[in-house]
This record gives sequence, C-alpha cells and structure tokens, in this order.
Amino acid sequence: MVFKVVLTLAFLAVMVGIGIYSRRHSRSVDGFVLGGRSVGPWLTAFAFGTSYFSAVVFVGYAGQFGWKYGLASAWIGIGNALVGSLLAWVVLARRTRLMTQHVQSRTMPDFFGTRFDSEGLRVVASIIAFVFLIPYTAGVYMGISKLFELGFGAAIPYGFWAVTMAVLTAVYVILGGYKATAINDFIQGVVMLFGISAVVCLVVYHQGGLAAAVDKLAAVSPNADDLANRGKELYANFKPGDFASWFGPAPLSLLGVVGLTSLGTWGLPQMVSKFYSITDESAIRRGTIISTLFAVVVAGGSYFLGGFGRLYLDTAFNPAKGRFAFDAIVPQMLSGLPEALMALVMLLVLSASMSTLASLVLTSSSTMTLDLIYRDKKSEGDEVVNGQIDDAVAAQIERRKVVVMRVLIVFFIVISLMIALKPPHFIAQLMGISWGALAGAFLAPFMLGLYWRGVTKAAVWASFAWGVGLTVVNMLLGNPINPIDCGAIAMVGGFPVVFVVSLVTPKIAKSKVDAVFSCYDR
Repeated sequence: MVFKVVLTLAFLAVMVGIGIYSRRHSRSVDGFVLGGRSVGPWLTAFAFGTSYFSAVVFVGYAGQFGWKYGLASAWIGIGNALVGSLLAWVVLARRTRLMTQHVQSRTMPDFFGTRFDSEGLRVVASIIAFVFLIPYTAGVYMGISKLFELGFGAAIPYGFWAVTMAVLTAVYVILGGYKATAINDFIQGVVMLFGISAVVCLVVYHQGGLAAAVDKLAAVSPNADDLANRGKELYANFKPGDFASWFGPAPLSLLGVVGLTSLGTWGLPQMVSKFYSITDESAIRRGTIISTLFAVVVAGGSYFLGGFGRLYLDTAFNPAKGRFAFDAIVPQMLSGLPEALMALVMLLVLSASMSTLASLVLTSSSTMTLDLIYRDKKSEGDEVVNGQIDDAVAAQIERRKVVVMRVLIVFFIVISLMIALKPPHFIAQLMGISWGALAGAFLAPFMLGLYWRGVTKAAVWASFAWGVGLTVVNMLLGNPINPIDCGAIAMVGGFPVVFVVSLVTPKIAKSKVDAVFSCYDR
C-alpha cells in the first residue's frame, strides 16, 4: 500500500510540475488552446492517442464488449487503429491544419462559423460541444475511480477518487494549457504502452497460457442472465465456440461498435483539435505512424484483454441491482495481480484518464469562451480605433479570454463530477450518448467541408439537427435503440443528410468558398 501511494503521489507531482513549467506558454489564447501551433509529431501523436483511449475504453468498453463478443472484440481495437487513427490522420490532418490556420480557426465551432459564413452555426456548435462532452467526461471519472477503489480498497470510496482526479486535472490544465497537456500526454502514453502489455501477458498467464485461455473461452455459452437482459436478439444465432471465434456471436452488432468507436473520432472536437497545432506536413507523416502504432498496442491490448471477461463469470451480473455490472469485469480480472503490477495498472488508468479529461475540459472551455462569449476575434466594439486594435488593448483582451477559459474549466469539471457521482448509465452508454450526438452532428459537415466546395449552410444545420435530434429522442424514449448503435447510425446517416440537403439548398457565394479553399493551392 505504501508503495502504491508513494508511486501515485510522485506521478501526480510530475503532472502538476509540468503544468507549472508550461505556464509561460499559456499566457495567450493561441498558447493556452493550441500550444502556439508548434507541437511536434511525437507530442501530437501521443496527445491524439491518449485523448482517444481512456478508462472508458480500458474499463467500460473492454469489459462490456469483451463480454458480448468474446475475443472478436479485438476487432474494435484494430478498427480504432486503422480507421480511428491511421485513416483519420491521412484524410483529415493535412487539410485540417491548412484550412484552420488559413481561416484563423482555433476550435471546431469556429471552423463551422468561418467555413460556412454563419455566426449561428458557430454558436449552436459550441453549445452542442459543451453539453455533450459532459457525459463523456463523467464516464471517464467513473472508470478511473472504480479502478482506484479496487487498488486502494473500500476504505477510500469511489467519490473520493473522483473528486481527487477532478481537482488534479484542473490544476495542471489551468496552469499550463495545451502545452502542459501535450507533454503530460507523452509521459502518460509511455506508461499506457508498458502497462497494457504487462497486464495482458499476466492475465493470460494466470489462465494457463494463451491456448488454455482460448480453450476455456470456447467452452462458454450465453447464460440465463444474458438472455434475460435484452440478449435474445444478440445471441439468436449463437454456436458453441463463438466467444473464441474470429467474428463472435453477433458480427453485425460488433460492426456497429467498430464504426462508432473508430469513425467517431473524426467528428469529436477534442480529437480534431490536435491537427490544428501540429508544426508542419513532415510532422504529420511521422505523427500518423506513431499514432497508429500506439493505437494497435493500447486499443488492441485493451479489447483483447476484455475478450477473456467470460472466464470471470461471477462479476458480470449484479443480482442485488438486477442488472449487468459490466464496469466491474476488468477490475475483477486485475484483482489477483501482484501488488507491484497493480500499482502499474493504476498508473495506466490514471494516465489514460487524466489525458482524456485534460483534453475534454480544455476543448469545452475554449469552445464556450471563443465561440460563445467572445465571438468576434477581431474587434471589441468601442475598443477598436480605425479598424485596428491597440496592442495594449489586444493583450488585455487575450488575458481576459484565458481567465474566462480557466474559470469555465472549473465549471465543466464540477458538472461532470456531479453526474459521475450519481451516474444514470454504464460507462459505455455515457460514451455512446456523447459520441453519437457530437460525431452525428459534426462529422459529415466537417469532413465534407474540408473537401467539397458544395456543402451549404442548410446542410450543416440539417446535420446538427439529425445527430443531436436522433440521440436525444432515443434517450427520451428510454433508449429503444442501444445508445452505442444509435451513435453509429447518427454518424453514418449524417453523410447522406449533408449531401442531399446541399444539392437542393442555396450555395455559399463562390468568392467566399474560393477564398477558403485557396489554402490548398500552395
């Protein structure tokens, strides 16, 4: 216990120390939000990966989907690496960097407002981002707190760890902004790589080796609790050995999860913003390789680990609550690890979660400040003289914006923490609601807006209504469609919505579109 406490405190002290060190880079808005647009490939790639994979994946998704699909859940990790990382960098990184720098965009809502010449889009996008990043953040708190409760025992309750993580994350983000976040992400990413590799090897070893673990899994079949909890359709065509097969008992359902967790990153503000700050195009090429390899190890390892969850049968169903306790599966798998390795696991989950929390709170606060409170980047009313801002006034405005962002970071963390302390859904469902609404609303107009000159304002409005509307209606009706499947439908459906509406609605003035796309000419 002493070793775990000392190691954890030392790790947290390093995180806060980096926040203090990075303060000099966070005095301006560009420095606080984007690190001065001068972040190299290693830091950017690790920032992308650690923001992508948190305790939501390691605890919530790995446990739930490993239980449902067995070893086939490893395809989710492979999809995350190839589609969520590799393809995202190839398709989005260069064009996002060039266009956002050209139009001086610092956030995704700012991009919508400038690219489509609409302040309304900018405001509504900022509200959508702020509201639907909250459930995702709450899910991250839940995942990290459950692992820490396991590691330190029931004497220190879940709520204490949730509050502690909230405070410490707020400290280093408020102090150092994106630069501190990126440096910490690199350190946390290294911990995640070693931690995942060690945990997977040891859990498989405890089951008698890989061959023995797979044989045990092949002998497992869905039980009465599976079928009683909306599982009849999922396991309708189950055959013995499916949990140890290539595609599992429900390939189509698995494909929906791969789509949500892989393609979803393309439309999430906290992920896309990483491309705003990278230094140059050679850094993009290196970042693509680094990010993909990181995802293969971390995501692939997490879901592969979760695939053995059915070998821990007593943990998945909670008779007292009459429901599945998916979030308890991975913690239970780790409960028999040696104390030294358990300390590494706690650092692994701490690293994964703090990096994601930092990215989420920084994105939400910058979006609200720059796109809702200070919408006009170039003027401040009466403070503008002859169309120009006095240097002293401009510096004062910059400092004011950074202060507001720091205050909103605290506000966002408090709201998310309140949800995490009394969560309405499992971790995976919270993430599904968040990703479904955000990516369903933003993915299609953002991606098509980078490539196609013909996207119209009305099409963007239609995509916002489609993604948010479908998610909210499904939630109000009691989730007749699983939130994860609903999220996948929202994302994919956004593309035909944007395409069709763009064909039949008025186009943006050609001169304005040409001016935006001129960034690709050089």
